[in-house]
Amino acid sequence: MAKALGIGGIFFKTEDPAGLAAWYRKWLSFPGSDGDYVPFPPAGIPEGGFTLWSPFAKDSDYFGIPDQKFMINIMVDDLDEALKQVAEGGAQAEEKTEDYPYGRFGWFIDPAGNRVELWQAPTPTE
Repeated sequence: MAKALGIGGIFFKTEDPAGLAAWYRKWLSFPGSDGDYVPFPPAGIPEGGFTLWSPFAKDSDYFGIPDQKFMINIMVDDLDEALKQVAEGGAQAEEKTEDYPYGRFGWFIDPAGNRVELWQAPTPTE
């Protein structure tokens, strides 16, 4: 039987794919590419980092926007700085962050109107 190995991509529709990709490259230092896509090689994931797949109930308010059907979670190396950067780039950054044993979380609304979650993995302990 074949088995899933991880998330191979996140695909969504937007009015200006090239413009939104350029915005993420500028304000969150997404790796460059020649298209409207961004590769994240496994070697760039910090120790303790992982990709999560999690369905939510259709009436969940976790995504923050009632008609939003998906939410992207982006792993970052510095949550506070990332939130400042996206705000500087015109995003609506939420003031609250949340801390858990598995990392820190923050949110913003991107230029296309998507609520996005940022995650900083915890620093590994020896």
